[in-house]
Amino acid sequence: MGDKGLDFKHKEVINIKDGKRLGLVQDVCADLDTGTITHIIVPGSNKLLNIFSQSNDIVIPWQNIKCIGDDLILVEI
Repeated sequence: MGDKGLDFKHKEVINIKDGKRLGLVQDVCADLDTGTITHIIVPGSNKLLNIFSQSNDIVIPWQNIKCIGDDLILVEI
């Protein structure tokens, strides 16, 4: 998973637990000290995941990303 942050934009995110489409990647968060990606952010209104964000965005930690394809990102949340 050596993709650059900009390569994530406009990829669709799908939860492999239930097959639900979560949306397109809106933003990528990185640790500036290490240069590693820490989270991806998908706009949404999932109340269960709302505890991770001030807004209704879905914040997905890097360790929950299972596979990155040309058009999709598969996550487990």
